[in-house]
Amino acid sequence: MPKRKDINKILIIGAGPIVIGQACEFDYSGAQACKSLKEEGYEVVLVNSNPATIMTDPDLSDKTYIEPITKEFVEQIIDIEKPDALLPTMGGQTALNVSMELAKSGILKKHQVKMIGANPDAIELAEDRQKFKDAMREIGLKCPESVIVEELEKALKVKERLKLPLVIRPSFTLGGTGGGVAYTDKEFSELCQRGLSASPTNQILIEKSVSGWKEFEMEVVRDHKDNCIIICSIENIDPMGVHTGDSITVAPSLTLTDKEYQILRNASIKVLQKIGVDTGGSNVQFAINPQNGEVNVIEMNPRVSRSSALASKATGFPIAKIAAKLAVGYSLDELKNDITKTTPASFEPTIDYVVTKIPRFTFEKFSGADSNLTTSMKSVGETMSIGRSFNESLQKGFSSLEYGLDGLDVPQINSANRKTIIDELKIQSSQRLLTIGHALRLGIKPKEINHITKYDNWFIDQLKKIINIENLVLENELTKEIILLAKQNGFTDKKIAKIRNKKENEIRKLRHQNNIRPIFRLVDTCAGEFSSKTPYLYSSYDWNFNNNPFCESNPTKNKKVIILGGGPNRIGQGIEFDYCCVHAVYALKEKGIETIMINCNPETVSTDYDTADRLYFEPLTTESVLEIYKKEEEVGEVLGIFVQFGGQTPLKIANELENEGVKILGTTTEAIDLAEDRDRFSETLKKLNIQQPKNGFAKNLKEATSIANEIGYPVLVRPSYVLGGRAMEIAYNEIHLSAFTKSALEVSSNNVILVDQYLENATEVDVDIIRDIKGETFIAGIMEHIEEAGIHSGDSACSLPPFSISTQAQNTIKEWVSKIAEEIKVVGLMNTQLAIKNQSIYVLEVNPRASRTVPFVAKSRSIPIAKIAANVMTGDLLKDILKKFNIKDLQTFNVKESVFPFNKFDGVDLVLGPEMKSTGEVMGIDDTFLSAFAKSQIACGTILPSKGKVFISIDDQNKKFILKIAKKLLELSFKIVATKGTSKFLKENNLKVETINKVKEGGPHIVDSIKKNQIDLVINTTKTQGSIRDSYSIRRTALTYNIPYYTTIPGAKIAVDTIEHLKSNSLKVKSLQDLI
Repeated sequence: MPKRKDINKILIIGAGPIVIGQACEFDYSGAQACKSLKEEGYEVVLVNSNPATIMTDPDLSDKTYIEPITKEFVEQIIDIEKPDALLPTMGGQTALNVSMELAKSGILKKHQVKMIGANPDAIELAEDRQKFKDAMREIGLKCPESVIVEELEKALKVKERLKLPLVIRPSFTLGGTGGGVAYTDKEFSELCQRGLSASPTNQILIEKSVSGWKEFEMEVVRDHKDNCIIICSIENIDPMGVHTGDSITVAPSLTLTDKEYQILRNASIKVLQKIGVDTGGSNVQFAINPQNGEVNVIEMNPRVSRSSALASKATGFPIAKIAAKLAVGYSLDELKNDITKTTPASFEPTIDYVVTKIPRFTFEKFSGADSNLTTSMKSVGETMSIGRSFNESLQKGFSSLEYGLDGLDVPQINSANRKTIIDELKIQSSQRLLTIGHALRLGIKPKEINHITKYDNWFIDQLKKIINIENLVLENELTKEIILLAKQNGFTDKKIAKIRNKKENEIRKLRHQNNIRPIFRLVDTCAGEFSSKTPYLYSSYDWNFNNNPFCESNPTKNKKVIILGGGPNRIGQGIEFDYCCVHAVYALKEKGIETIMINCNPETVSTDYDTADRLYFEPLTTESVLEIYKKEEEVGEVLGIFVQFGGQTPLKIANELENEGVKILGTTTEAIDLAEDRDRFSETLKKLNIQQPKNGFAKNLKEATSIANEIGYPVLVRPSYVLGGRAMEIAYNEIHLSAFTKSALEVSSNNVILVDQYLENATEVDVDIIRDIKGETFIAGIMEHIEEAGIHSGDSACSLPPFSISTQAQNTIKEWVSKIAEEIKVVGLMNTQLAIKNQSIYVLEVNPRASRTVPFVAKSRSIPIAKIAANVMTGDLLKDILKKFNIKDLQTFNVKESVFPFNKFDGVDLVLGPEMKSTGEVMGIDDTFLSAFAKSQIACGTILPSKGKVFISIDDQNKKFILKIAKKLLELSFKIVATKGTSKFLKENNLKVETINKVKEGGPHIVDSIKKNQIDLVINTTKTQGSIRDSYSIRRTALTYNIPYYTTIPGAKIAVDTIEHLKSNSLKVKSLQDLI
């Protein structure tokens, strides 16, 4: 059947900010859907609150709304745009939940909007745990025994019947938020309470644990004619008990028999048919008992999911694009396969290689976090690798992680002997596969490892093979046969060098002398049965000396530029850098330069088969990039490599690449080093007569103490050359300094730490600029932070334009950043962070590369600044480029707010500091600063109260600043409760306040009040370690019970001003196209 003619305009709901469980895979799927539907002539309206996405670029949809994804805001958009249909399946759980609210409240019916792709009944049947279980029973499929409860009392009765261990799964949440496996009575009560709070329907499923069973996923696509195809099967290497997003997975499934595969295939299709998913992609998860083969259905997602992105990249089949076309009436046999251009989309993909996904964790950012893995997802990103064997694929995956791993290396554990490794194996840690590898090194038998970990024997045997080759490399002469064998099993040059105690380039030279180089193979969806028209490539050493290596790369004769991506998402380096890489591709394509993308992140738009002209899905290592560079150099002209757009990842290897003769485009590595080397950069600022905080460099505690005493406390302690403020702390005294110096030295790459004057209560400023080869600069944006200096810039809310900085100060800032860019000869983007205190301006640091604020500035100003930078880096001049754009003063205020993963990490405090902790961001756009701020708060889930009771507890240094805030709250008819110290201070200033106990003073105390929903807003600032410990439970309980909280005075002031503002101002939506 051809496309539907009864609909003309389609509303797509995005996924909102990047959070754990919902990352940039939904930018990939949303962008695909927008392009796919516009291609068919439909008018596309998009709503998403995340500015750091390609899908929110104004040219991707007819109307783009960067607005909060709530029922109220989406209804406003529906009222203005009057769409005929709503596609709810491209924005993860966020889009599904809001779509269901719109359907249940009658809004869709009122505005005559049809839901396409999945209907409300199907969504409810899949998402409601009890209904799903009943539906599975009706079609003869088993689910683990379970009971739905809506209150803790009933949960305790269920526990007595089902017996521990039990799995708690909240309804309608993403990434298993609020869930987990309970092994003790205490864990059970805590998980139930948390799950009930996390579920929007206050509903949890208590399920008999099947921990230790094997876990599999099937990616299925269905059309309206009931044609169903399996895109791929995915096997979790980790057994049940670990969230699939945190498990290392492989595609295709490697330990299923053909009979088992057919059972799962048929069951998957039956699930889709029963649930009633009209069209599009779905993901069905199964558990198989390894003892008797019993199959249980765990759950299904009636939408494009994280696994859909992985399956798309693993096979080359564009699930989101096809799903969008199926939603408007096409059937699978009517659509062409984009990779082969000859086969229809109804052909099931076949793959003749192994794909491995390895999650990326950032536990080091969250002191006190439990790093053990459960059914609640904790990873912030992932890497994907492709090889011709499991071992080749797995070791490439580990070397892609940005952990400093070169393959199946020794894990970072305290104990590593035969006696203690057994205890380590029992822990479900993020390093468990590395731990198994090390247990094999120490002589633990595979059978014993299987008994403890429940990992399939086949995988353990493959790891044993890697360990055997390690010994072969260590104990024998490095013949060409041994080198090739190691490379075929995924050994990097660096790993071989470490085993042999040599330098990496020595191994590379030896390998090249023996003519051992990788071949490149195509991802073609059909295992070579049909020729591929899309150059989507991976490297392999799957050849031998008896035959000529068969390489499918076929470089072109064109002029080309290689763009290095950002690797796996992690805190400090997220989707913002992928956005920049994609815009660099767009710019070069418009100039007629061929684009070659190297990246290893399956969630991104940059790794989509149709983004760059050629895609290499490879680790971002010197070895990998050099081999691709040499291959592309064989034909055509490689103009050079962009390292400026992918964050810190490409910069780390820039010097090594340059030393090997690779041309780096844009800012030179010398200039990058000048900015990164704090000593040299400090001298540069002195030369330019630009003020900076007092600072010094230390290699040990004695030197750090001496510098701190000279500067005066408080001081900022940080390592050199790190991203996202890693191990950065504010020391208020010598005791703090001692502890912080130790941790900073541990992570510093050059054993040097920086001790800077900390500017308390200063205003921080971010500036993005572009400079061309002739020295002309363009100030793209000056952003004023809402939180004071000392909160990492990636965690602070900020406003463009500034809301309180004088024109004179802004002019000085423009002059200074232009002088710095000129002095260090930046070509392309540069980000500068400054602080203003008592009218004095200080430069804090400079990053001569793309920053995480680039997408926000681009959306605020409607200027594609990453594209402009890419043009500048290939020789164009700003005076010529800027003529093409309508550059005008900002007509709106734009506020960026950060989103945090604290709900995923029990035991972690919510207090912000100089080390970055946010996973994503949202944006509020409006005519006034306070309306824009209000939208940013709603978009990140903070609903400011209009009445009620406010709890205030303020440290002594900040008490004087709370008076105006407290007075305004009372004027707005709020009641104030405070702990004794704050209460006494407020009363002394004639403000009405109720005193409440701290937790340590006994009940009834503040935490009791929060739990009883008697508090509507929390304002809590702390300075000393003691007060932070004392007030931890207040902040943590506010988070659990979804009470808005602010931990800084500036944040609290603007929040209260916003509450006042909203009393007389309503929030209206406006599309980006209407703002241009």
